Amino acid sequence: MISNADRKSMKMRFARIEGQLRGLQKLVDDENTECEKVAQQMSAARKALDKAAHAMLACMVKEYVLADDKDAIHDLENIIGKYA
Repeated sequence: MISNADRKSMKMRFARIEGQLRGLQKLVDDENTECEKVAQQMSAARKALDKAAHAMLACMVKEYVLADDKDAIHDLENIIGKYA
């Protein structure tokens, strides 16, 4: 299971991403906002979400490494292929 420290870190990441998305909504509401600025902020939010997903994949790897399962490597390959 995800540790308390990892859970707290993930919640903080989500809060930052949520703030980025709210900022994007405000940018789009402003008629004077340049498209490039919106695209930059979208890219930043997407990368932040990607980093959160990578952290979750790392958590899944830890679970499989600690598991005593012969098929763990195969399962892990499937998971990474599905979510990466």
